[in-house]
Amino acid sequence: MSASRRSGTTDELGPDEPEPAREGSDGSDLLAALLDGMDAALCAFDADGTVTHWNREAERILGWSADEAVGRAGFSGWAVRSADAEEVEARLLAAMDAPGRQVNEFALLTKDGGRVLVRTQSAAVRGPDGKPAGVYCAFSEVHAQIDLERSIALSEALLEDASWGVVLVDADLRPAVVNAHAARALGAGRTSVLGRPLGELLVQGVEELESALTHVLAEGAPPAPAELWVSVRTPEGERRRCWRSGFVRLASPLAEEPVPLGVGWLFQDVTEYRQSEQDASLLRFRAQQLHRAARAAAECEDPAEAATVHLDFALAGFADHALIDRVADCAEDADLVRLVRIAATPSGAPGPSRLDGRAGLPVRYGEGHPAVQCVERVGSVRAGAGAMPAEDARAWALARQWPADAVHALCAVLRCRGRTLGAVTFLRGAGRNAFERSDAMYAEDVAARIAMSLDLASLIPPDH
Repeated sequence: MSASRRSGTTDELGPDEPEPAREGSDGSDLLAALLDGMDAALCAFDADGTVTHWNREAERILGWSADEAVGRAGFSGWAVRSADAEEVEARLLAAMDAPGRQVNEFALLTKDGGRVLVRTQSAAVRGPDGKPAGVYCAFSEVHAQIDLERSIALSEALLEDASWGVVLVDADLRPAVVNAHAARALGAGRTSVLGRPLGELLVQGVEELESALTHVLAEGAPPAPAELWVSVRTPEGERRRCWRSGFVRLASPLAEEPVPLGVGWLFQDVTEYRQSEQDASLLRFRAQQLHRAARAAAECEDPAEAATVHLDFALAGFADHALIDRVADCAEDADLVRLVRIAATPSGAPGPSRLDGRAGLPVRYGEGHPAVQCVERVGSVRAGAGAMPAEDARAWALARQWPADAVHALCAVLRCRGRTLGAVTFLRGAGRNAFERSDAMYAEDVAARIAMSLDLASLIPPDH
């Protein structure tokens, strides 16, 4: 227990004798308990510089017990070197005549002869008449104080100036603190997101995020960052983003047992990097497919079969169905475009494309059909069912002579030696995204190879 000066009692008691009850002893015991419970070391001096209080944290740092410290005249000869004693005591006692708290750094001596650099905060103790009656001094090891200041500075910097998002999520998985970067990423203000369910902030990906937060609360921080794809509401609409996220479990340092306070979630937007990486990987794959198709087509004796080889290689990872239409001879009306289907992938079970069109009957394409537009414009045409109900989308596909599950279409013109030979059509189902400009460029590369094969087939006599 901390010792303090109690006039007329301390020296009179033996080790086994109970201390007699005194008026005001409850207050002294409470004071001693409060001093012992402090996280900081504390000592006090009277107006003459005699040590009057010494708590357990001071004993832990310097090794001197309260019985050894209380009653000594200053620090000279035991807690500081003799050469430094006068300066240290003068600076400590100067707090009696100075307003507010005084901060100093001293090198104190431990009981075993070591030296400890401490940072002190001292202030005057006033008596009943308002005059200085002594000085109290709270001190801690400098490295511990610096560690605390660094921790506080780091927390403030993360929550203010960090170039990545920082969100403190409470145990109910609701944001409790959000820094400016995270608020911008979530498309809201720093205060407007506080306390709201994550489902109100994110359109997609909230299940994966909540699962990760729950895991961290139960098991602790994962060993490596995780990449989460989410969709965020913005004034321009929904935006899909990839956030590389790290998680740490927050526990109270004041509890005897770790009590989860929530999760610290730090994330960085890596969408552009991931998209660039995916685009590069896709380009490599498509280049390899074109290379493999060219090598396989070179082994085909029939140029028409080589055209279907190019079609089959192009389907991998690109479309669900594909078909080739060639331009039919139209002697009666040169301006009328009629197309004959000469190859198509199976609409049921997967398999290689089949050659057809020996009868030369035109396909019943209506006016404005994407394949017809492709031939007329001599350029690629994209089409889609849009947000139609399933039954309407099915009718939309069947009306265009396509498989019933097609909802996205891309038609590329077949050109060779300055002539239009027809069109190749790629189709995707509802589980895929619509065709983009990069997809059209790939389809045009495939169409050029198919056109060369069909042109070669037309030059070879049928009975060759």
